[in-house]
Amino acid sequence: EVQLQASGGGLVQVGGSLRLSCVVSGFTDDDYGIGWFRQAPGKEREGVSCISRRNGDTYYADSVKGRFTISSDNAKNTVYLQMNRLKPEDTAVYYCAADPIGGTYYAMRAQDFTSWGQGTLVTVSS
Repeated sequence: EVQLQASGGGLVQVGGSLRLSCVVSGFTDDDYGIGWFRQAPGKEREGVSCISRRNGDTYYADSVKGRFTISSDNAKNTVYLQMNRLKPEDTAVYYCAADPIGGTYYAMRAQDFTSWGQGTLVTVSS
């Protein structure tokens, strides 16, 4: 059974930084991807960034390019989302999720990610 445990959310001021972590377990090979999604109150869920476990390919939503960095520590089975220059519009519950196929990402579709962790709240105050 694939399980994901997200952590690292909190309250930060505009322009600050946070690092989210997602510990992944249950996969028996490297053919998967891990993504971060977020959902703000009253808004649709948005794909933020994802990374392929096998080849390290990454994808970023336009809204976070240049500010967020996704990385993977395969020895620790952990995927990180470093969030810099945070803005009030980054406030949301962030979820990590697993895509059991992986590959190169040109977009993020929530339906491709079949296992989800619990959310972690990020609040950016102005």
